Order: sequence, then structure tokens, then C-alpha cells
Amino acid sequence: MNRKKNLFKHLPVSFSLGLIALAALTLTACNKEEVKAPQAPVAVQAVQVEPQTVPVKVSFVAQVESSHQVEIMARVNGFLEKILYREGDVAKQGQTLFLMDQKPFIAQVEAARGALANTKAQLWTAQANLNRIKPLAELDAASKSDLDNAIGSAHSAEAAVHSAQARLDTAELNLSYTVIKAPVTGVTGQALVREGTYLTAGPGGHLSYVAQIDPIWVNFSVSQNQMASYRQQEAAGLMVPPPNREYHVGLKLSDGEKYPHSGKLNFVDPSFNTDTGTFLVRAELPNPEAKLQPGMFVEAIISGSTRPNALLVPQRAVQQSSNGHVVFVVSSQGTAEVRPVIVGDWVGQDWIIEKGLKPGEQVVTDGFQRLAPGAPVKVTDAKLAPEKSESTKTAAPVAKK
Repeated sequence: MNRKKNLFKHLPVSFSLGLIALAALTLTACNKEEVKAPQAPVAVQAVQVEPQTVPVKVSFVAQVESSHQVEIMARVNGFLEKILYREGDVAKQGQTLFLMDQKPFIAQVEAARGALANTKAQLWTAQANLNRIKPLAELDAASKSDLDNAIGSAHSAEAAVHSAQARLDTAELNLSYTVIKAPVTGVTGQALVREGTYLTAGPGGHLSYVAQIDPIWVNFSVSQNQMASYRQQEAAGLMVPPPNREYHVGLKLSDGEKYPHSGKLNFVDPSFNTDTGTFLVRAELPNPEAKLQPGMFVEAIISGSTRPNALLVPQRAVQQSSNGHVVFVVSSQGTAEVRPVIVGDWVGQDWIIEKGLKPGEQVVTDGFQRLAPGAPVKVTDAKLAPEKSESTKTAAPVAKK
């Protein structure tokens, strides 16, 4: 150590001054490197969010059902003679579908008619006898008992006529049951029996069905959570139902084609189905072209309610982070601010922001990839948020109260 001190001691003064100057220049260069030029603002595009009222559409998977399906059954016992319809075709109301062997029933009708004629003859005889005895009894030429017997015989014959008439009506009714007709206009099902089969009245004589398809029903289910969510939003004023809760129902077919007719809800099951965990909702729609057939699956789109004071931003402006959804907002100082938001339903190409934004704020839609929190921004294209759109969601029920 002493040697080093002695070494510097014997250096020339001019050399020492040179070292000091070199050190000063080095420090000055370092300070210049630390002073950076101000960051240039990043050019971005943004939208200004403003509250607006948007119509809401609610989408459900639904299944088509006949509005009036009737099971065709035999009402009398007998042999099936003919099948008079083409299976799967549309049958008109009153069109004959099946014909049973009528001969035994015609015989029963004729026998009942004969019995009725006989009782009518007996009634005529009893009435004639009463007419003869009655004036004689008034003249005391016939006993009181003779008059009573004549009156009783007339009443008995009259009752026999009524009974015979009822047996004839029953026989004729049974004969009419041998001609099995379509009770409604609709598509017909497969014939479950063939000619020559002995039919028994009731379930044992199940023949086919006729399903009315105009109008048609569409059923879908709403979960308990969906129902509760919708009612909470309605109570909070976040969603407004249509007048008189008359929701409109549109359909999309399985190939994406829009069904040309719309309908209305006509039934909401008030009871909760514990097996499926849902409430059943039903809509009725016209089906004049028979495009909808029972059993088909469709997409039911329920509309009529509105969402007031909604804040919408384009979907591309919303980013997914590890902590949820975020957007870049242009602060009042002209810098980028990362804002966490809670998103709601999709509205076309936009997203409803339920929490996190205020009216009048600018949300960056393009250019945010080059942004960092606090970076200066320059808005090159500022637009208002999208105009009124249609909201389509899958988590809100529609129910009449």
C-alpha cells in the first residue's frame, strides 16, 4: 500500500490532471445517456360510450310439438276391414281413416229398430184401451181398477218405447264407430294394425294418431337460476318487459334459416320440474307451409324486453386477463388506463358493460396492443358507441307473472 502511494506521489502533475479530466468526461457521458427523450403518444382509435336503450333477444333450444295430437283408437270391438288413408299425409277433419266390418252392427241396428216398432205397437194398443175405458169409468160403466190398469199399461208401454229407442240409438252409434274419422286436420301417423285385425275398444285398439300442425307449439325450458336472474334484473330496472308481457317468438331452423312466421308465448308452467330443474315455457306459431313438424329441434328467440341505459363497446375492445375482462380507457390526462370491467350480454358485435365504465369515457378499440398503463395516447378516430342493437343472450327467462 505504501508503495502505491509513493508511486502516485512521484507521477507528474500534468498526468494527474489528465486522469481527472478523463473521469469528468466519463461521468458527463453517463448522465447524458440517462436523460431520455419524451415518449411519443401512441395513435389509437376509440369510442365514446353513452347510455342507450337496446332491445333484448333471448335464445333457447326448443322442440316442436303438435298443438293438438289425437290418438286414434277403436271404440267398438270388431274386425278392421280397410285402411283408407295414406300414412304420413295430411288428413282433413272428418276424413275417413279406417273402416271396420259393419255387418254385425247393421244387424244390431235392424234388430233394435224391430224392437222399437214392437214397443210402439204395444203403446198404441195400451193407449187405445185407455181411451175406451176412460169415458166408461166416468159413467160408472167400468170399475176404477180397470181404469187404473189401463193407465198403468199405457205408461209401461210408453217406457218400453223409450228403452227400445235408446237401444236403437246405441246400435246406430256403434255402427257409426265402425267408420273411424280424423277428429282434426293434421298429419297422420303410421297405421299400427293391418286389415283383418280384430280390434278391441280402448287402448287395445290403438290404430294411429293425427297431429294438428297449424298452429304449432314450440316448447323450451328455463332454469331456476335463469328465472331468478331475469326477475332480479327486472326488479333493479336493468331490464324492462314488454307491455302486458306479450313477448314475441321467432325461430331459426337447424340449417340456420329464419322461420318466416312469428308467434307469442301462450303458457308458462307455474310449477318447477324437479327432474329437469327447469320451468316449461311454450309458444304458439302459425305453420301454414308445414315447415315445422312435431319433434324437430329449433332455436327459439324471444324478444320484446328492453335494456335501458346500457353502455356498449365493441367486442374487440374487451381483453381477457388473468383477473377477468379489462379495457383500455383514455384518461383525462391523455394516458392509457387499464380498467377492469364486468361484461354482460353480446349485442351483435358489441358487448354490454355492466360495471367499470361511466358515460362519456373513451374506450380504445384499435391500437391498444402497443399500449402500456400510463402511456400517452393520441386518439386519431373517436366515435360514439354503436347505435341501438339487438341483444341476444341465453341466460334470461321470459315469464308471465
